[in-house]
Parts: sequence; C-alpha cells; structure tokens
Amino acid sequence: MRIGVVSDTHNNLNNVIKIVELFNEAGVERVIHTGDITQAKTIDVFAHLDAPMFGVYGNNDQERDSLQAAIDRHGFEFCEPPFTACWADRELIVVHDPLEFAGFLHQGHELALHGHTHLHRLETWRESTTIFNPGECAGHMSGYNAIGIVDLVSLQTELLRF
Repeated sequence: MRIGVVSDTHNNLNNVIKIVELFNEAGVERVIHTGDITQAKTIDVFAHLDAPMFGVYGNNDQERDSLQAAIDRHGFEFCEPPFTACWADRELIVVHDPLEFAGFLHQGHELALHGHTHLHRLETWRESTTIFNPGECAGHMSGYNAIGIVDLVSLQTELLRF
C-alpha cells in the first residue's frame, strides 16, 4: 500500500491543486494530512483526490467548525493529534507538531508522521520507527514545495518536489 503524505498547506490553493494531481498520478491509496490546512475551501480542493484523506489538526487550523463541515461533507477523517492506525500490517502515528509525539510514540509504531516544522525529515528512531515529514508545500517558490509517498510494505519514502 502506498500512501501520500502532505503537511502545512496553509490554504495555498494553487499548490493544493498540484498536490491532488501528483497524488492521483502516483495512484496512492490513502492520503494523510499532518495539519495546518487553515480553511475549508482547501478541503474542497482535496475532494478531487482519488483516495480517501485522513489527518490531524494543526495549530493554525482555527476555523474548526467550517473545516469539520467540509471534512464531513467529503467523507474525510480528521482528529486532534495523535491519529493512529494499522494499515498494511504497519502501526502508524500522525501528529502535527513533533513535540506531540511525547507520551504517545512507542516502538510498536513503525511509521511516525508529522508536519509543523516546514522541514523535510527522514530518520529512524530506536531502530524500529521511521519518522517522516515531507516538509512544507505552502511556499510560493517552485521546486521548494514537497509532498511524500510512503510504501507501507517496504517503508520506503519518496519526496516529490514541485
């Protein structure tokens, strides 16, 4: 199973249109947003994904009522961090701010995803957990925006810059 990972879109609708195209072209089976969507109209653009979207709220997701209404309208699933799931026999945890891992991240999690820092991160924690943040995708400089794809079988990550 291949999943798409996106973070910190901050209502950059032009980039979200491109992100949807990239994930659809890649044929990901699910998409995870690690927070900081900011406005419901961004969720409306994500509705063009060919895959379901899951995610967590970030510190800039202040318009919760309108965000939740859009999320519900499009059948997505978002929650306060952490979001945990078992997909393709892999335990994963998703937060917005990496500080939110405290008290929740354990060695049983094979994949830990976060956003917030706007910086790419790929490292192994305690020899068993892959921690991944594709970086930001709300910037306005072409080539510096990034999203990620994770193969849950191999835990290989791919960074797509645009």
